[in-house]
Amino acid sequence: MRQFKRADRIRSQILRDVQKMLAEECTLNLKALVTFTDVEISNDLKYATIYYSVLGQDEAKNEASKYLSRIMHRVQMQIGRLLRIKNVPEIKFKFDPSIERGMRIEQLLNEISKENEQRKTDDI
Repeated sequence: MRQFKRADRIRSQILRDVQKMLAEECTLNLKALVTFTDVEISNDLKYATIYYSVLGQDEAKNEASKYLSRIMHRVQMQIGRLLRIKNVPEIKFKFDPSIERGMRIEQLLNEISKENEQRKTDDI
């Protein structure tokens, strides 16, 4: 049987709780879609970084960043109640550009594919 570190279990629980807590709240208060993608937690369980992505323009990203900064302490208190651990990790939110990067790579690959198809039809 595989053993998991306590930090890994708490990390996954924080991600589930944040996704559940903030999914509807972010939809109601923000003009963009916010998705919580990952949580990194220190081995001593004192610090947690919650990564999020935003589908939308730069204005929507800035709005989401400001909103999450405003509610950070409330979210930390709610996580503390849900986890029931002695010391609640100090959380911070950090933008995760991986989804945007993936979409850009997919776009580039589609463009290359179209160019290759055009070359093939031009050669015939």
